[in-house]
This record gives sequence, structure tokens and C-alpha cells, in this order.
Amino acid sequence: MSARWNDGSNRGSVADARNHLSDVIARSKSEAVFIERRGQRAAVIVSPEQYERMLDALEDAEDVVAFDEAIAEEGPNIPWAQVKADLGWT
Repeated sequence: MSARWNDGSNRGSVADARNHLSDVIARSKSEAVFIERRGQRAAVIVSPEQYERMLDALEDAEDVVAFDEAIAEEGPNIPWAQVKADLGWT
């Protein structure tokens, strides 16, 4: 195991990550792991669970933006009874 992935660091080179991929994946279960190329961040590895949480948070934020935009729209509102009728819910 690489000292880099064993010393508490959550970053390393592409070559180091390639040589110690199982260690990188194990570390990604508890924190994001940054892979660097030429000293610059090139990629981030996160657990599937963290990825899903991030997607959920992004979708929630997009919903808030869409709601705010809808509230800010000018023009007549459609009554809820009409919406239900249009959708065949009545």
C-alpha cells in the first residue's frame, strides 16, 4: 500500500492511484479522493452512496430554482381545480 493513501491524505497522482486502486476505492468510502495530474486536480473519486447524495442535493437545488422561477412569472395563475380537471384527476 502506498504511504500516500495510508498517511491520511486524500490526494495523489494518477500513477499512484493506478498502482493502488483498491486503496483509493477503500478511502473513497469515507471521503472524496482527488487524483492529480501534473500537480493539478484531474478527477475525484467518491463512493456510490456519496454520489447519489450529491445527485439528490443537486436535484433538490434545481427544484428550488424552478419553484422560484415559477413564482416570479408574471401572468394569470391557473386555479388548482382547473389543473386537476386538465389532468383528469377529478
